[in-house]
Amino acid sequence: MSTLSRSKFITTFADELLPRLPESLQQMQVRRRWSWLVQFHVGEPRLHYELSRAARRHNGIDGWEIGFHCEARDKQLNRYLLRGFRRHLFEIKDTLGDAIEAEMWDKGWTKIYEVVPMAPLTTRYQQQVAARLADIIRCLHPIYVDLRSDITRIHR
Repeated sequence: MSTLSRSKFITTFADELLPRLPESLQQMQVRRRWSWLVQFHVGEPRLHYELSRAARRHNGIDGWEIGFHCEARDKQLNRYLLRGFRRHLFEIKDTLGDAIEAEMWDKGWTKIYEVVPMAPLTTRYQQQVAARLADIIRCLHPIYVDLRSDITRIHR
């Protein structure tokens, strides 16, 4: 088990995450726009799964925020997706646990996420965080696909 720099932890995170996903999602696109986060999406970069630093942002917990971010320019789309996820929140929490939150965020954005407490940046810890984000993606992605299909049907 080796220790990673924060940069290495983030830049190699996709190598740990993607193989843990169902085969249909292993080709997710990876986007690293800033040094403190990495995003994963399927064709819509503003609607993405994310690993980002959450230093003192969540009840004083220093850690990593992992989850699904709705950062579309269309605030109504973000709210629609949040409402859709909230309709499934009991089953989401039943699968993933009570640490999952679904809330409005900055700039009309929304997110479904949890904060994983910080630990030494070892390869083992990276594997644990990647496994947890993979669990989140496996739970949330089918709901997202259904919601996105509903939007497409409504706006034809």
